Amino acid sequence: MLNNNNQTKAMKTTAVANKSKNKTIITKGDRYKKLLSFSIVTGSVHALAISIDGIILAAGSTHGIQLWNIQTRKETSITTHLESCGIVSSAIWIKTKYALGETLCYGTALGYVVFVQSCRSVGLEVTCFAWDPSSPESLHIAIGTYDHAIQVLSLSSSSQLQSVFAGCLDNTVPKALCFSDNSLYVFGLYDGKVIKLSIKDGAIMSEHRCCGSAAVYLKKGVFVIDNATDGFTLYHLNGVDPIRTFVTDPPCIPVPKQVTFGEGSKVVIGGGNNGSIFVFDRRMGVPLATLQHTHGALVQTIGVSG
Repeated sequence: MLNNNNQTKAMKTTAVANKSKNKTIITKGDRYKKLLSFSIVTGSVHALAISIDGIILAAGSTHGIQLWNIQTRKETSITTHLESCGIVSSAIWIKTKYALGETLCYGTALGYVVFVQSCRSVGLEVTCFAWDPSSPESLHIAIGTYDHAIQVLSLSSSSQLQSVFAGCLDNTVPKALCFSDNSLYVFGLYDGKVIKLSIKDGAIMSEHRCCGSAAVYLKKGVFVIDNATDGFTLYHLNGVDPIRTFVTDPPCIPVPKQVTFGEGSKVVIGGGNNGSIFVFDRRMGVPLATLQHTHGALVQTIGVSG
């Protein structure tokens, strides 16, 4: 920082590079002076861009983009792409009104344009995705992160990406997302909430509480959750009362396990205790099979096809 005439002014930061592996950060004050230098692993530097907030330096090279935190002087990540895309020839940081963070846009010598979104919130694990292809002109993409954040993006038929809205829930960590009837349903990881948001502006339209991991069957407007007590429970998207419960063995550890629909949503499949997997008829609620995956362990992750 500089103090001239009793007024504090922020330093302007400039990045320079030659066609080598090195990048140097220079600060502009009363004089120019070297602040710090970075080196890339291989290749040469062809493009530099400093984020709008002045924290991140992006360096484009032969093999992709590398990012450094100017304040901590540490490399934060590296984004590589196929060599067939060409070297990174230009880069710029942009930020839209409703975005949670800045977006790095870079182009290559062979005409490819790549967008990389950066958000430096603490604990920013991406917990869930959802997409809605119902609009003929564009589709909506929803992203949930561990720091209670929800963002909805619009992807046009010409591959233009635009932020629709972004915001944070008070205490809910999103575990699953689902689009339905111009709304976005958010299923909470720890608090068991089901929150209905408007996809126009993110306003909360309704919320109620159930529990556990969730899977949604949009055609019937229902979802099923692991209730972490006696099995899996089926609900209407717009209702608070359960339709039916698929009873399993009492849990040895009261934690939610993944549950999903299968066979065109004719069956409900979920993990159990002691290595078991349960399969139920969705309409009748009767058990169809109990599969043994392993012994003495929870089955918490399931994948199905068809």
